[in-house]
Amino acid sequence: MNIHVDNLSVNVIEDDLRKLFTTYGTVGFVVIVRNATNGRSKGIAYVDMPVHAQGKQAISALNDTELDGKRITVREIEYRAGEFNN
Repeated sequence: MNIHVDNLSVNVIEDDLRKLFTTYGTVGFVVIVRNATNGRSKGIAYVDMPVHAQGKQAISALNDTELDGKRITVREIEYRAGEFNN
């Protein structure tokens, strides 16, 4: 399951998110979106949790909670039909 995390503090790093989400299950990867010019976090991250039920549990538990002084939004990424067709 692919998860979108928004409103992150610029101080949060991938390891922080990995530890947080690992509480709920297996984490495949964590990527924080960064500004190409200065490398600073844009406050958005993507987390992959291969086991769907674990991802759902993480979303339920973490959405609208505080992390490093900011209230984060955590939701499942929903793809539209044909969105990735070449």
